[in-house]
Amino acid sequence: MAAIPNLNTLRIGRGGPRRRGGRGGIGSSSDGEPSERDSETARDRVVQQTDHDASSSRMSAIELDYLDDVYAKQLWTPNEKVPKRYPIINRGTYVRTKAIDKLVTLFLQAQPTQRKQIVSLGAGSDTRFFRFWVQGLLKDAGVTYHELDFEANVNQKRHSVRSSSVLSEHIKQAEKAGTSYNLHAIDLRDLTAKSPPPIPGLEPDLPTLILSECCLCYLPPDIASSVIQYFTMNMQSALAIAVYEPIRPFDAFGKTMVSNLASRGIHLQTLKRYSSLEAQRQRMRLAGLKTCQGARDVYELWESTAWVGDEERQRIEGLEWLDEIEEWQLLASHYCVAWGWTGDIFSEAWAALDGGQSTAESKHDDVTINSSTRRAFRDWLDPHGSSSLTISQETSNGIDKQLYMEQLRSSSRLLRISVNPSTRGIRTQNSRHALGYGATKPIP
Repeated sequence: MAAIPNLNTLRIGRGGPRRRGGRGGIGSSSDGEPSERDSETARDRVVQQTDHDASSSRMSAIELDYLDDVYAKQLWTPNEKVPKRYPIINRGTYVRTKAIDKLVTLFLQAQPTQRKQIVSLGAGSDTRFFRFWVQGLLKDAGVTYHELDFEANVNQKRHSVRSSSVLSEHIKQAEKAGTSYNLHAIDLRDLTAKSPPPIPGLEPDLPTLILSECCLCYLPPDIASSVIQYFTMNMQSALAIAVYEPIRPFDAFGKTMVSNLASRGIHLQTLKRYSSLEAQRQRMRLAGLKTCQGARDVYELWESTAWVGDEERQRIEGLEWLDEIEEWQLLASHYCVAWGWTGDIFSEAWAALDGGQSTAESKHDDVTINSSTRRAFRDWLDPHGSSSLTISQETSNGIDKQLYMEQLRSSSRLLRISVNPSTRGIRTQNSRHALGYGATKPIP
């Protein structure tokens, strides 16, 4: 389980099936109809196979010199042709990879003599451990590196690593230097159980960075929050989380993106809850990562010299002719990198990164509520009451106190609304733009 196909939901058709199994055999109900377990297993297989999409996009970017990664081929299916992605897909893959790499690099460079730990959720065929080992970033003080994924994906990767003399040798050399690489066949949902399975080798006392690249978004929101809570409750040192996920599902582009993925059996279950950059920051705060939070969409990352230098941007622009500038801007604005942390080592590493609300974000995500709209909301709320607005809500732990209503027509404009029952305040999203949540406005 690794990724939505790298900004690839609108332009590329579904890839060929990965030669991987699910989490076990498929049973069937006595009347011949698919059982609930059948359906869950089928959904798991679809999610597992998204790693092939991510790997294909990574290989396309590597073949065209967007990325320098000599290890991806070691994990690529032998004799399988590398598909050529569209230029905007290759550029998106580049930005996503470089942004996560930057967060990891800054963490590893902070307090060089301090041992550290990285946990990659749904890592799939990711090669970051091998790339960073060769660059020397894992050698100074020793790093404990964990990858968690479905058993089928882990078995496939373990086989590929063992079959590669290059990768196997890197692991041996890393172990001699005090750096460990750990592959764990763990269903993340099991971490939310009352008695979760142990993660062998996980060291609670080490500063730890959790990575999730289009992984948690496949889980129900409550489960995704509980997975994060597993680490916030069990890790006793500095902790940070970095995620790469889609956002802004409510405009025309976002709806098409969601629809295209759904046609492949892929459902982004957290997308509506964490639909904007500010919602992603709030997610980090509510998870207990209160020192600081940041978020940027992929287009902002591409335009920022703090993330992509001018010379490097010119190099990338020279690789392929990109005549779909507006499409690139639209596509890139629907994916984001978000991060949050607690602990001095991450403050040292990431404090200089500006992840607060930007002017561009405000234009995307804020809507001013005019008087006619306020009257429409008030008239709608009076006969119905706020309790009838509940569609999805985090319970007991109070992770998200917003109540959501799916659609309401007002002043001939389709709006997305969330209501805060304690203040009877409202937030809106205009369907014509890629919007998240704007500032709360009181109902008169």
